[in-house]
Amino acid sequence: MTAPVRRVVVTGSECTGKTTLADRLGRQYGAPVVPEFARAYAASKGAAIGVDDHWPIVRGQVTAEAEALARPLAAARSLIVLDTDLLSTVAYAQHYTGQCDPDIEALARERIADHYLLLDIDVPWTADGIRDRGDRREALHALFIETLERFGAPYTLVRGSFDERLFLAQRATDAVLTR
Repeated sequence: MTAPVRRVVVTGSECTGKTTLADRLGRQYGAPVVPEFARAYAASKGAAIGVDDHWPIVRGQVTAEAEALARPLAAARSLIVLDTDLLSTVAYAQHYTGQCDPDIEALARERIADHYLLLDIDVPWTADGIRDRGDRREALHALFIETLERFGAPYTLVRGSFDERLFLAQRATDAVLTR
């Protein structure tokens, strides 16, 4: 019998090291990593994300996850690492536009991952053309906590140096894999 594929999501405010940590976890566990669709979408759009962009982002993220799950490696390792997911979309929609379509929230609720690694804002913020709210990190971090808790999503707060973050993330991921 094949073990179910566990989904671990690296999530949190912008500029907290999500992509770096997700990539490292993927290498560590030999697991596929689903990149953050919203970042690529925002970069290709070249303009601020609005309400009309929420569903295209949702569809892109869901498609990327389905494609990763279809790869043989995902089933072989029983783990997939996501660099954000639909709960991130819910939080960012609220943060940027003050609203999120209830149908997006319902879909996010149906797709709650096995565990979330919430990266703290205890690292320096760096502007890069897409990151634009360095002055609102505390509010966005609080919104991520509120979103995870409102949806009943299991999470671990990951903070400290990169090595400390990696250790905490590996410990949480190991716990998910041994359930």
